[in-house]
Amino acid sequence: MRDTETTVWTIGHSTHTYERLLALLRSVDITAVADVRTSPYSRHFPQFSRDILKDELRTDGLAYSFLGKELGGRPKGSQYYCDGVADYERMAKAPDFQHGVQRVLEGAQKFRIALMCSEHDPLDCHRCLLVGRALAERGVTVKHIQSNGSVVSHREIEEQILKLEGQRGDDLFISGDERLAAAYRKRARKVAYAEPSRGSSDTVAAE
Repeated sequence: MRDTETTVWTIGHSTHTYERLLALLRSVDITAVADVRTSPYSRHFPQFSRDILKDELRTDGLAYSFLGKELGGRPKGSQYYCDGVADYERMAKAPDFQHGVQRVLEGAQKFRIALMCSEHDPLDCHRCLLVGRALAERGVTVKHIQSNGSVVSHREIEEQILKLEGQRGDDLFISGDERLAAAYRKRARKVAYAEPSRGSSDTVAAE
């Protein structure tokens, strides 16, 4: 599917107050939040627990939809793990994931949607490395709302991924698409959710 007129944003609630999150959303006229956390609860930041957040957003005129089952970063099923770490490439092929992406695409025709997870940096979050990538590959314009209020395009994020993972530069034997895929793969291995019994010390447990 190619729809260059469709735009989807992403945001991380991080350690913000609810009021700060709302201000960030309103700064780009977001009208709906799609929660892509597998576990939509926060012990340290209860204002972002599912029911509380849903009620607050609706009071302030924003729609809320939970898509953590389809688009969450902690998959169920051993087939979606590689050496104990969530495998984003395998997850992207799952029927539930494909259904979740379709729901976002359909919703984006009616709302200005922000995909929300917990991590403040999109480079550390599946909302960017998994969901944002899948949307961008379908021709959607993906933009990431930063904690400081700036907005970064997904293409700019991909340039950062290439640089961070040492995949920039020309290679006669490796295409640009192959370099980008390798960079995504390396980045995901560092930040994707790891099963507790097999997780490594350099892997961050993402929501």
